[in-house]
Amino acid sequence: MTRVRIDLFSSLDGYTAAPEPGSENPMGDDWGPLTAAYAATRTFRQKVFGETGGAGTTGIGDGYAKAFFEGVGAEIMGAAMFGLHSHPEDADWRGWWGDRPPFGCPVYVLTHSAPRASIPMEGGTTFHFRSGAIEDVLAEATSSAAGLDVRVGGGIRTARDFLRSGLVDDLHVAVAPIVLGRGNRVWEDLRGLERTHTVTTEVAESGTIHVTFTR
Repeated sequence: MTRVRIDLFSSLDGYTAAPEPGSENPMGDDWGPLTAAYAATRTFRQKVFGETGGAGTTGIGDGYAKAFFEGVGAEIMGAAMFGLHSHPEDADWRGWWGDRPPFGCPVYVLTHSAPRASIPMEGGTTFHFRSGAIEDVLAEATSSAAGLDVRVGGGIRTARDFLRSGLVDDLHVAVAPIVLGRGNRVWEDLRGLERTHTVTTEVAESGTIHVTFTR
């Protein structure tokens, strides 16, 4: 049965990085510190960088990294996560994920600039652009997932839209042991989420606190 999943990164004070479209660091200066433990895992280095030598950390953090990549049949993301804000007028812009994005499945990009032609990429990823209600986009993504899960990839505003609408079955938040004091608030308008989902926590060797909400 298809489930809707979200994975997020947060600081101890409840912020995630604020993207900076058009800059050399489009995910924001704080993205590196937030995701350092995740990017150091063996699974991330294999899946994203293509490393096959066995480098990278293992243990609890790597277990969550493996779960992130498993069982996903379709992805939904906001326009900023695709990179549309970097080149809003360029109809040929193919995003900032490179020629072989790490998705390997249909990806539905939420954008007011739709309709745009779909973009097939290497490795099985095809980007589709949609401007309809998130419930309609989710229904299309669920159909294309063919029984696998639908992952809502972000950014944080897109994730909160799905959470507030009660559409998310599984939420995982990796809380890095750092204080940012700036960025986008992760938990804004999500009061009471613990009443609809079962909450568990686990601390990884890196000090990252993995919080999961499961319906």
